[in-house]
Amino acid sequence: MTNQIAIWLGILILGGIMLDFAAFGTEHLLFLGKKLYDFLDWLAFWR
Repeated sequence: MTNQIAIWLGILILGGIMLDFAAFGTEHLLFLGKKLYDFLDWLAFWR
């Protein structure tokens, strides 16, 4: 992955998070963070 692709991907992810925060508030972001943590824990188990 080139630096340019990584920067654009980071901008898109941050833009999506900001849009979710502006439209729905912080509850959804907290829920997604908890689910991401559970998913990473599950992936670490299978590694």
